[in-house]
Amino acid sequence: MEIILLLASLALLMVVINSLTIRVIKDVPVQIPHGVSVLIPMRNEEENARNCLTGVVNQQGLTNYEILVLDDNSIDKTSEEVRGFSQVRLIAGSNPPEKWLGKLWACQQLFEASQNEYLVFLDADVRLSKNAIASSIAKMQDWDFISPYPRQLTVGFVQKIFQPLLQWSWLASVPLFIAQRFSIKSMAVANGQFLIVKRDAYLNAGGHASVKTEVLDDLMLARQLLDKGFKGGVAEASKVASCHMYKGSQDLFKGYQKSLWKAFGSAFGSIIAIFLLVVTGLIPLALTVAGSNLGLITFLLVFLSRVISSLRTGALPNTAILHPFSIILLIGLIVYSWFGRLTQTLTWRDRSLI
Repeated sequence: MEIILLLASLALLMVVINSLTIRVIKDVPVQIPHGVSVLIPMRNEEENARNCLTGVVNQQGLTNYEILVLDDNSIDKTSEEVRGFSQVRLIAGSNPPEKWLGKLWACQQLFEASQNEYLVFLDADVRLSKNAIASSIAKMQDWDFISPYPRQLTVGFVQKIFQPLLQWSWLASVPLFIAQRFSIKSMAVANGQFLIVKRDAYLNAGGHASVKTEVLDDLMLARQLLDKGFKGGVAEASKVASCHMYKGSQDLFKGYQKSLWKAFGSAFGSIIAIFLLVVTGLIPLALTVAGSNLGLITFLLVFLSRVISSLRTGALPNTAILHPFSIILLIGLIVYSWFGRLTQTLTWRDRSLI
């Protein structure tokens, strides 16, 4: 039990240190003299296109920028929505070549059509404040890439208890200051919802072609960049960007199924992760119910780390009390993801991932 208490204490300490040292992007006016290309892949995004592009075309502080949207073989009214914005250049995407995942091929095509020094990859379900891109680029400073992590919007019980686990998982386990200071690629954290990279760095790292088969393309691209000697990392961007990833629980299950099998490196890594999740997320509650004071203290430490993580990232802190339930859901999704992998039934946006 003392070891579990130590792990919970370390997780809390890590969350506190990371919350104090992470780069925070604020919605403040700033002028960016460099050329910027905003690159948005869209596949059946008629519900998101208008709101996404409204935020993008209203960006301030960018003196020279282009907006490119790639319609990735949509069968809805995505293209019609995009054509309503005269400032946006619409590209008709082609089907992905063999061994390319669809979104990654879309990003590659967008890059090839772009012209400017800074590449801003943006998902259609992201909403930006008026200074989001300029403030994010300014916050890069000596970095070659930055991953501004949007506030994750949620609806429904499952999303509300599970989505805040995303940011907590890396805030509680990765020493960001050390990882970013020394460009440790095994500790890379990134989010492809909103990713900014300098053109030269992207090219020299091999771009999306270097990660064309990866379901965790954002993380793997960040590792590629770090491996090639470029600097960068994750930043807290809940004040300038938000994202509602999934419409409902079914979409959430499907979304995490496609990638969780790869999240821990291997089947053995997944087993170790499940063991640690049980030890730190479920056993303390069980011991607390059984009357253990150490169990209660451990549970409270984890709960406090979840609260601090939520406050730092713009999530709801009151869901932290349900941490054990979110852990049970995560374990279930890891198993579900491996089932999809082993049965070769993983799909995303009507395309096979195998």
